Amino acid sequence: MGAGTMDDRADARTGQTDGRDDLRANLHRMWASVAPGWAEHADFVDDRGAAETEALLERAAPQPGDRVLELACGPGATGMAAATLVAPGGEVVMSDVVAEMTAIAAARADAAGLTNVSTRELDIEQIEEPDGAYDVVLCRHGLMFALDPARGAREIRRVLKPGGRVALGVWGPREDNPWLGLVLDSVSAQIGAPVPPPGIPGPFALQDAGRLAALLTEAGLLEVSVTELSLPTATDSFDEWWTRTTALAGPLSAMLKAMPPEAGEAIRERAREAVAPYATVDGGLEFPGVGLVASGRA
Repeated sequence: MGAGTMDDRADARTGQTDGRDDLRANLHRMWASVAPGWAEHADFVDDRGAAETEALLERAAPQPGDRVLELACGPGATGMAAATLVAPGGEVVMSDVVAEMTAIAAARADAAGLTNVSTRELDIEQIEEPDGAYDVVLCRHGLMFALDPARGAREIRRVLKPGGRVALGVWGPREDNPWLGLVLDSVSAQIGAPVPPPGIPGPFALQDAGRLAALLTEAGLLEVSVTELSLPTATDSFDEWWTRTTALAGPLSAMLKAMPPEAGEAIRERAREAVAPYATVDGGLEFPGVGLVASGRA
């Protein structure tokens, strides 16, 4: 049996809800709407996340013959990398909450000639898979966007086989990630309200290493470990940074698209001033970045 409660398993199998289904549905629609940006910048996402993917695979150690689930796959880089490690005889299921995202991952896996990869639409808070279905669960930048990350952690534990491994990544403290934090600050200053708004999960929702470790431990995972990972990023120009960051920033991307042009331009100029300390002599930008890599076993 998985470590989740009977109520958790009933929720996952019967579709009973905790009263936040409308908000979940809105968030899913939002991710579908920003999928084109993720497709356009998929190679950049791969490059930016390469060190994190390497760390996740090192922690989870997929072996030939293993069955692997990638949650919140986006363009699918982590799952695709795992697919080469579990061959021969293993398989990878790359999943996301919307078909628009899994379509990107499926197309890229096909282009790479990977034959042991499939895709599926799955919600991290209600993984529609049997108990003990996977040897490994991977998730890069997904759990932090769950409305109920504790429920998501219990679901991850439930679908792992006895002895199965999980490795996941989230962004570290907001102040250690100015490449994104300064964009959120600029929007907040313009609208006079916090971004993300209260009750809406955002990229720094699990920035506290202690809280992240507690979520996994309380879900019933063993040998839980959380470590920091340096994830600097550099771009050739302000325009490149702004275009990529706002296209990939999920809820923020949707918010900016809905704003009047003059408000969007004011935010852009606030951001231009804010990132000046990170400018290079050739007109580019170099930012520090910090991620948290967590792992455990069932």
